[in-house]
Amino acid sequence: MKKKYNENPEWTKEDFSNARPTAEVLPFLLAQEEKKKEPVSLRLSSDVLSYFKSYGENWQRRLNEALQEYIAVHQN
Repeated sequence: MKKKYNENPEWTKEDFSNARPTAEVLPFLLAQEEKKKEPVSLRLSSDVLSYFKSYGENWQRRLNEALQEYIAVHQN
C-alpha cells in the first residue's frame, strides 16, 4: 500500500524548535512589504487603462511595476 502524503502535517516540538523568523528566512519578502503604497487619484487615457485591465485582476500592481521599470531605465 502506498503511503499517503500529508501536505500539511501537524508540527512537532522539534519543528517548532527548528523554526526561524521570517526575516531571517525570507528577507526579500519583508523588504517588499516595507514599501508603502499611497492612494492617488490619477487620470489615464482610456487605451492605457483598457490595456492594463484587459489582463484581469491586479492591473494596478502591473501598472505600478511598469512605471517602476520605466524609472529604472530612465534614471540618470
